[in-house]
Amino acid sequence: MAIQKTVKIKNRKARFEYEILDRFTAGIVLRGTEIKAIREGQASIAEAFCEFSNNELFVINMTVQEYSHATNFNHNPKSERKLLLNRSELKKLEKQVKNTGLTIIPLLLFTNDNGLAKIEIALSRGKKQFDKRESLKDQDNKRDLSRIKKSFNTHG
Repeated sequence: MAIQKTVKIKNRKARFEYEILDRFTAGIVLRGTEIKAIREGQASIAEAFCEFSNNELFVINMTVQEYSHATNFNHNPKSERKLLLNRSELKKLEKQVKNTGLTIIPLLLFTNDNGLAKIEIALSRGKKQFDKRESLKDQDNKRDLSRIKKSFNTHG
């Protein structure tokens, strides 16, 4: 059996745009050409979000490029894909989304050791503009502090 490299596709904007409240790891229902394209790293979750339909959770706007070696049985790159969570997690998420107006966004699309595609989703609240500025200030301050510590350690 061949050793598979793990694929990790991040949603870089998520931590800047949203305040992360809770995280879940879910499986994804995929067709054969979709999983092959994901294993090649041909996917994006930058514009994706999750939505409930008939008590099931779907990821919307996740792009999985068409598989290069497929014939006419290829998949639709922007189709919605069902997420697999246990019933108690689904009920908890649906209650939070409906009652408090929170959003579910994907943070990370990855393959596990068995080659299965998983997605890490987060229950989150959208940040306001001033929150985003605070996040940027905090990042700048941390970077400056680490530079000062490095220069102090090399000179001291």
